[in-house]
Amino acid sequence: MTARLPSLNGLRAFEAAARHLSFTRAASELNVTQTAISHQIKRLEEELGVRLFVRQNRALELTTEARDYLPGIRAAFNDLRLATDRLLQKGNDNVLTISTIASFAAKWLLPRLGTFQEAHPEIDVHITTSSSLVDFTRDNVDAAIRYGRGQWPGVRSAWLMADEMFPVCSPALLKGKRPLRQPEDIRHHTLLHTSSFDDDWRQWLTAAGLPLDMLGQRGVSFDMIFMTVQAAIDGSGIAMGRTSYVRDDVAKGRLVVPFDIALPADAGFYLVSPEGGIERPKLRAFREWLAASTRGQS
Repeated sequence: MTARLPSLNGLRAFEAAARHLSFTRAASELNVTQTAISHQIKRLEEELGVRLFVRQNRALELTTEARDYLPGIRAAFNDLRLATDRLLQKGNDNVLTISTIASFAAKWLLPRLGTFQEAHPEIDVHITTSSSLVDFTRDNVDAAIRYGRGQWPGVRSAWLMADEMFPVCSPALLKGKRPLRQPEDIRHHTLLHTSSFDDDWRQWLTAAGLPLDMLGQRGVSFDMIFMTVQAAIDGSGIAMGRTSYVRDDVAKGRLVVPFDIALPADAGFYLVSPEGGIERPKLRAFREWLAASTRGQS
């Protein structure tokens, strides 16, 4: 006799609650209330005739039976995701959606994207910007380019490149009333800061042997580095640049690097994609183009 399958909602609630060991976080992931998760788990336990969780004051533990049951349930949901990927693959293969941070899109990705489109005219690229990590189970995104150390759980991370950080300014500042001849001359100029890289100036001043009281001099702060870079191009002050964001502007003479002191950044850029899914041809093509475009820049 064929065993009757338990409810799919109950199994989803069980898998999420077991993964988080929390009804609250499972409810948030599945966009339902904690009460709904509790009822679905209770119904599943009744259907199976097995207790799945041991509920304590502030903790949730799996029973022995649940630990034995969980791997098969996870494998089944993964098979469902893979089957859905295969079903939708053909219809979506001409649209590639990439998420990244706005500054990286503006200063590095968009100026180079034309070469990818020339090589793959059959792929329509959609760029979205966000500073948050992508949730591939929720967001309609194929991959993301993110800055960090590559240690994000539940995703596949492929190394792209690293940055160095160093001051940059408009060429006009080299010959102005307060010319920049040596690092000490920074004292006479406005420092341009980026809030997301708020420690860069301190690190560089330390490496240059300059007093940290320079951080207290007049300055302007921006929340995105592409705005900091633009302010430097406009002659508003000296910015702490990073290779990916200023390489093209330096090459075209819009910015200059007044000193030879550069420091390696403590993280890098990664291409992040779903773990365990099918790598579609469009994503493979984009990954290979990125690898070729960033070669020699890390």
